[in-house]
Amino acid sequence: MNEAYTRRLEGVIKQMRAPLRSIPLNLVIEGISGYKIIPFDPNDSKDKAVLETLVKACKLAGKNVNAKGILRPRPNEVGNDIEPFVKDALNTIGYKADAPVTRRGGRKSAGYPDIEFIDESGRTNYLE
Repeated sequence: MNEAYTRRLEGVIKQMRAPLRSIPLNLVIEGISGYKIIPFDPNDSKDKAVLETLVKACKLAGKNVNAKGILRPRPNEVGNDIEPFVKDALNTIGYKADAPVTRRGGRKSAGYPDIEFIDESGRTNYLE
């Protein structure tokens, strides 16, 4: 690790002691993973296409969740059960969606991010 990176990482860790609301998401992700977030650009045609497709996938996933149902004792557990519906919807509409690939090449379904998908432009995207 170089010195500048170490200082930035230390700054992120110090800020993590404060409420996360004060830390920009891109810094949290970079501090934890070492990878930068490429921001969504509402003027970019590729980003617009992804957003339109994600809206369709969300509607399809919601429809399928409502048809099948999810029963969990705690509301925060529902997210785990929704992931397969979201992956199926993304795959149905033409994206290649699965659990994210780890650095060692395996797939990891627990942790962050929850879903990795390839968009129509061949870009890898992540959903949390």
